[in-house]
Amino acid sequence: MLRLYIDPGTGSMLFSILIGIIGVVVFFLRTAIVKIKFILSGGKKAKIDKNKLPIVIFSDHKRYWNVFKPICEELEKRGQKVWYYTASPDDPALEYGKTTKNVTCEFIGEGNRAFSRLNILNAYIVLSTTPGLDVYQWKRSKTVNYYVHILHAPGNISLYRMFGTDYYDALLLSGDHQVKQTRELEQLRHLPEKEIKLTGLTYLDDMKKRLDAHPASGNKSGKPVVLLAPSWGPSGILTKYGSSFLDELINTGYHVIVRPHPQSFSSEKDMLDKLMKQYPENENFEWNRDNDNFDVLARADIMISDFSGVIFDFLLVFDKPIMYANAGFSKDPYDAWWLDETPYTFEVLPEVGKEITDEYKGNLKNMIDECINDPRYEAARQKVRDTAWKNIGGATASVCDYLIEKLGKLSEEEKT
Repeated sequence: MLRLYIDPGTGSMLFSILIGIIGVVVFFLRTAIVKIKFILSGGKKAKIDKNKLPIVIFSDHKRYWNVFKPICEELEKRGQKVWYYTASPDDPALEYGKTTKNVTCEFIGEGNRAFSRLNILNAYIVLSTTPGLDVYQWKRSKTVNYYVHILHAPGNISLYRMFGTDYYDALLLSGDHQVKQTRELEQLRHLPEKEIKLTGLTYLDDMKKRLDAHPASGNKSGKPVVLLAPSWGPSGILTKYGSSFLDELINTGYHVIVRPHPQSFSSEKDMLDKLMKQYPENENFEWNRDNDNFDVLARADIMISDFSGVIFDFLLVFDKPIMYANAGFSKDPYDAWWLDETPYTFEVLPEVGKEITDEYKGNLKNMIDECINDPRYEAARQKVRDTAWKNIGGATASVCDYLIEKLGKLSEEEKT
């Protein structure tokens, strides 16, 4: 008996076509209703659709709750209605939303199910940290007035996958280097200039506030704690060095914490499953998957990474040393491929930390000790803090002021 089979790529394409058709039909019906109201009102413009949501926040993963929580809390305090849509069934926001009056939190499904809801959304503003709008399954809804992207790291906007922020209307950034990268990409691709505001970073402000309130939090193990926090993909440390690097870390005799990038658990599942089985936890070795990374960053004395954005969280907020591996990084899949310059992250890494080369074997402990005790990296960390983290302490207020002001303008435009 012949069985029909559709490969995942074709299925995704067919789904996108189906959602596109549904979106056109929904838009046609809404337009028809507006025209009918226009005729029945004697030629006067119909009132604004009462079902149009003022502000929608979309989070594709629960790990971004640290970005959106301060915003939701501030908008709740100001009495501004907000709808928080998440693609994680266990997003902490869902528990938060049970006690709020103005912030409605809802799980809208995972993957394509979430995008099918977003693609026919009716709202004035959508705020998200998810790249790839109008590139993959997530399409711009014809009944959304304005899409705003907020960053979840102070590094490169050019290290998003290609065309990551091209089709947003506005960007909320944290440093001048991100503005420069955005304008260069717009010129190269002949795109209209997006609205840009240097708001700072809500989650970094919140993390700093927590650290200031608990300055004694940190390493209580009695020995150095080394945190390995790689990115995912072929240029990540675990992908390139794998078990040989973990062996060297364990041989230092220090307490080792490995915190893989959340995306690795889906995109590199086989590799991680193998490593986690090969290296079970013990008193000196642990795997970390906490949704909130504050405690693990506070415990670590040094971080080892590659080009992951968590590097900046560690050195900017906790003011601790880092080591990094430039593991044959390729710009090919990223927006950085279009730019001649060195990505900001790789430009500053040699100043703030020690590079790990292929000669690390047998010498990793000495390299870690040297980096922990070298005072020259402290001044470099302050320099990066001054350039990459603008508006320290004021990000939440700045973001909320922007959203409310923009909502007012869009509402007035729709009335006229």
